[in-house]
Amino acid sequence: MTRHVLALDLVDQADLIEEYESYHRAIWPEIEESILSAGVHQMAIYRFGNRLMMLMDVGDDFSFERKADADAKNERVQEWEKLMWKYQQALPGAKAGEKWVLMDKIFELRG
Repeated sequence: MTRHVLALDLVDQADLIEEYESYHRAIWPEIEESILSAGVHQMAIYRFGNRLMMLMDVGDDFSFERKADADAKNERVQEWEKLMWKYQQALPGAKAGEKWVLMDKIFELRG
């Protein structure tokens, strides 16, 4: 199992942040299925202000490239992604059109 951590900013408006969170309290079943079928075993999103952090625990068979290819072919996922752009904004330094940015692990403590 591998953990990936990604970051993204939301548009800094309280009403839009609340709408975004409400969508994630009742995520579309097709979106949940696309995530699970890609090899994601667990996912969580945390928020501080307008900054989001996503933790993804994935199996050895997971690939960001395969997930992106599958998502591009899934009309419902594309509808979701288009809707989410209303609320999301790229992080400074992100590539054009890039949403979630993979973070580099710089420290880990194990007991």
